[in-house]
Amino acid sequence: MAGDGNAITAVRAAGQESPAYLGVSQSLTGRRWVGPSAEVQRLAEATQQETGLAPALCGTLARLGVTPEMVEGFLEPRLRDLLPDPRSLRDMERAASRVLKAVSGKERIAIFADYDVDGGASAALLIDWLRQQGRAATLYIPDRIDEGYGPNDTAMADLAARHDLIICVDCGTLSHGPIAAAADADVVVLDHHLAGETLPEAHAVVNPNRQDEDGALAHLGAAAVVFLMLVECGRQMREAGQTGPDLMAMLDLVALATVADVAPLRGVNRALVRQGLAVMARRARPGLVALSDVARLETAPSSYHLGYVLGPRVNAGGRIGKADLGARLLATDNPHEAAAMAEELDRLNTERREVEAVVRAQALSQAEARGLDAPLVWAAGEGWHPGVVGIVASRLKEMTNRPAIVIGFDGGEGKGSGRSVAGVDLGASIQRLASEGLLIKGGGHKMAAGLTVAQDRLEEAMARLSELLAKQGAGQGGAADLTLDGVLMCGAANVDLIEAVDRAGPFGAGAPAPRYAFPDVQILHAKQVGEGHLKLTFGDGLGARIDAIAFGAFDGPMGKALSEHRGQRVHLAGRLEINEYRGRRSVQLRLEDAALPGA
Repeated sequence: MAGDGNAITAVRAAGQESPAYLGVSQSLTGRRWVGPSAEVQRLAEATQQETGLAPALCGTLARLGVTPEMVEGFLEPRLRDLLPDPRSLRDMERAASRVLKAVSGKERIAIFADYDVDGGASAALLIDWLRQQGRAATLYIPDRIDEGYGPNDTAMADLAARHDLIICVDCGTLSHGPIAAAADADVVVLDHHLAGETLPEAHAVVNPNRQDEDGALAHLGAAAVVFLMLVECGRQMREAGQTGPDLMAMLDLVALATVADVAPLRGVNRALVRQGLAVMARRARPGLVALSDVARLETAPSSYHLGYVLGPRVNAGGRIGKADLGARLLATDNPHEAAAMAEELDRLNTERREVEAVVRAQALSQAEARGLDAPLVWAAGEGWHPGVVGIVASRLKEMTNRPAIVIGFDGGEGKGSGRSVAGVDLGASIQRLASEGLLIKGGGHKMAAGLTVAQDRLEEAMARLSELLAKQGAGQGGAADLTLDGVLMCGAANVDLIEAVDRAGPFGAGAPAPRYAFPDVQILHAKQVGEGHLKLTFGDGLGARIDAIAFGAFDGPMGKALSEHRGQRVHLAGRLEINEYRGRRSVQLRLEDAALPGA
């Protein structure tokens, strides 16, 4: 994809307000570099003066909006201080009471879950919690291709005929028909997707994105909603003189789901992930241990590993393999079973990457031909695997800084997935299209959505979606700026610095990890590794050297430009991480961009 850089340049808007950091107005990936604002710099200086913390940590805290008086609580977040009262969500007490009634009455319970990480982890939470009380549940996850997202009439009616209670997790809020079809059982919905004006006739619908909620907890993922329901169950059990399972030990699943579903890491989400990572480091859950081992993780997982190493493997089953494989891996308490499932998921993930590469090339070519300067970037193709269209949409979104939709058709009907940018609510617009009859169905949340569309309504639907997104401001900017926290010299980039800054983590959506520029450095060695990745070593001429890795660098112009460096001086930018290999800890730069001085 050598044309990626040109594609990005084509959508840049004139008249950037922010000054170019280090004079880089157009990097090798077509982006303008922007440094910390004057306000952030002043706050960082004030924080350092009042706390005595390392300057780099103060800079990160300031960028995250943490004032000096907030520092102590931010660096040591306590879940008990941040966890909301579960009963603040509508239907919560009713949902928990019904679940406890099913447990005490030894009723037959089914769990209907979405096929992604959030759905799988939510199901595993419930299965684990029930197992610790001597109860089992039937797990049902729909096939992405044959059944599509969410409950369907046939599956729900069949489950209702054999069960007393069906718990829908990470789905169900818009499933009026399927829930009505489950008339022989009670249905409890634990979800976070955007709700419509009316709710299905379920026993309880717990969802922070119901229209009658105040939105204070709208950033929660489904697993966090399930966790809050279990907290409420624990409260009701204590009132009855009973002791429930240890919920803190289940936070590894909540952390994985929160990061993988790109929920913003602020408030209680940040505390859930931080505590969950600590639980995960204890390696007590067989499924996550097996998955970490097959992915060859030599350190305790970080939020990066949840989002880019473990999450994609859990997702692989739902994308191109057995829909319930990821959930069963997370739920199992058998190490041998976990090892076998982890190997299968790793194999499926490799297959998924190969399928994705083909669809990505075709989608990019089509989107470029259509134009990348519109409010919506979209592509559609016959036979594109529905399991990878969401990933490809994410790639298009990242490249163009615009909402993106990618649709795979099978005959006259296409299933698509979309990803949005900050400030543009894609889920609401997709839901409106469905209500207007332009889509067969559709829904989601602000940053991600799914849809089903008829071939003969495709162009009309995409034109209308583009119009709705434009009204929200989509398409007004160029390629996303690369925001940098500051400049570092090679000698200052050490393990101590990284560990100091990591105290402000975990980093992820809504709280990106700090990104630094290394100005005027010399590339000493560079070579292509793996499938289009670039590995290099650079130094500043003062003795210090740093290794760097740029994943997918050869998908665009950066790989070729830096591999043919001929010793030239360049500016490099990226995120620092600690690389552990055979007991040795060293600094590595996860290279994201580069520029020639004066670019």
